[in-house]
Amino acid sequence: MWSVPKTADKPYGFKYSLVYIVNGVREVGYDNAEQKGDHRHYKELEEPYMFVSLEKLAENFYSDVEQIKKDMYENKKSQSRDKKP
Repeated sequence: MWSVPKTADKPYGFKYSLVYIVNGVREVGYDNAEQKGDHRHYKELEEPYMFVSLEKLAENFYSDVEQIKKDMYENKKSQSRDKKP
């Protein structure tokens, strides 16, 4: 996250790119890339994101990361149960 001049594209004066990558795959991402505006990536989904503040952005990002970690842990546990004879 960094400060930039306020523009029509970034009226709040911030540019940001937050990403959580697992094994080379983006699982979660929040950014406001040029011409795309504020948006969120969650697994294969890409959707608009309503920027409120840097604090809320960080909160949303870390919440998604924790959910991904939980899902991965549950999947791993489930797979290990399925492999037992």
